[in-house]
Amino acid sequence: MLSFDAAGHQFDLRAAAVVLRRDQVLLHRLEGDSYWALPGGRVEPGEASQDAIVRECLEELGESVMCGELIWVIENFFKATKKHHEVGLYFLVEVSPSSRLLASEGPFFGAEGEKPLEFGWFNRKRLSDMDVRPSFLVSALAQEHLRFQHVVHRE
Repeated sequence: MLSFDAAGHQFDLRAAAVVLRRDQVLLHRLEGDSYWALPGGRVEPGEASQDAIVRECLEELGESVMCGELIWVIENFFKATKKHHEVGLYFLVEVSPSSRLLASEGPFFGAEGEKPLEFGWFNRKRLSDMDVRPSFLVSALAQEHLRFQHVVHRE
């Protein structure tokens, strides 16, 4: 994965999936976490970011997806156990019309390695009541039309 320490920061290149269903967005969280995020993960060396999205959705959720257009490039600076500098590439993503994700409100369960993941559909315009990270997504996902943006975000 493209993740390394440099100058006191952990740098990560992340690809994320924006999966929409009517006025809802698919979010996930690790078991035990209080916050929600878009599905995705770190890009592997030599891997195109779109391919990382397809791989991550298959690994974590067992779903084949089609990666669409790039809508956001987010430079995200935050502190967890250490300082992070993350470059996130956010793509519109479609699931198969026969996907179990479209047939139910969820929750759906998957895993990131050994760690359980919970997925669910959430109203895009009501995310302000939730802890969504990066927090930029609360307002960005509420927009009627998602358009390309480059965002520098500091938590």
